[in-house]
Amino acid sequence: MKRVGLVAAALMVLMLTLTGANTLRQWAGLTGAPDTPTAHRARVEPFWRVVAKDSAGTGGAVLLSGCDGVHDNMDFWADHLAEQGRRALIVDSHGPRGLDQYEAWRLVCIGQVLSGAERAGDLAVALSDAASPAGGTVVLGASHGGWTTMEFLRLAVAGQIPPGLQRWPKDPARLLNDLDAVVLLYPYCGLLNGADAGDWSATPPILMILAAEDRIVSTPACQEMAARLRARGAQIELVVLPEADHAFDQRERAAMSPLSFNVAQRDHAALKVDAFLAGLN
Repeated sequence: MKRVGLVAAALMVLMLTLTGANTLRQWAGLTGAPDTPTAHRARVEPFWRVVAKDSAGTGGAVLLSGCDGVHDNMDFWADHLAEQGRRALIVDSHGPRGLDQYEAWRLVCIGQVLSGAERAGDLAVALSDAASPAGGTVVLGASHGGWTTMEFLRLAVAGQIPPGLQRWPKDPARLLNDLDAVVLLYPYCGLLNGADAGDWSATPPILMILAAEDRIVSTPACQEMAARLRARGAQIELVVLPEADHAFDQRERAAMSPLSFNVAQRDHAALKVDAFLAGLN
């Protein structure tokens, strides 16, 4: 029995070591062999979905979901932005990697696969497609998608290539210039988020909407991150929704999830987004 206990303890130590090593790999931005932009786009584009109305013409929008993949909140925000005349492109980062199967998305949520910096490559190739001659593009990222967006901005201002890509699909300065604005919904701002670097004065205006009662990500950490990025030149408007929890805008969720959909908070957030975007004109 003692030997069995020692073996079990050794296996536990090994699992923790591997988990820690993988977390460190994610933090360092180490991935497998990088793709050309063309090859990367060919892999992810079949999973894109575009929402547009007949009146589309004021620009584009790119939407990135949370760590559990694309759900109904992405449909809501895509429809909402499409009603304003934007061609809204929902980017599914999970399907191309098989992370939508057997709840593999949980590995994304605990930081073991697909870091925000790696996923920034998906955003880069999507933005190279999304620019509209009638106007610039808005990026909306929720939770992990917000982390991804922040990493994209950090990489773009520094001219650093996103992990997983051999090169940028377009000049990163041009991609930034094509952006009207960024909306971050309850993003992850913890230790693995490396956005706090570089000169952010060339980034577009940012609206960060946080949930005061968030049980998944740290709202204070995001408030502190926003303050540091302002010091780096970012234009960030910060909104904290009282009584809101993480993913308040999402109906669909995993079994046993403690989170719940809150239509009032979602509509409140939509009004904040509308006012923010209207103020850009």
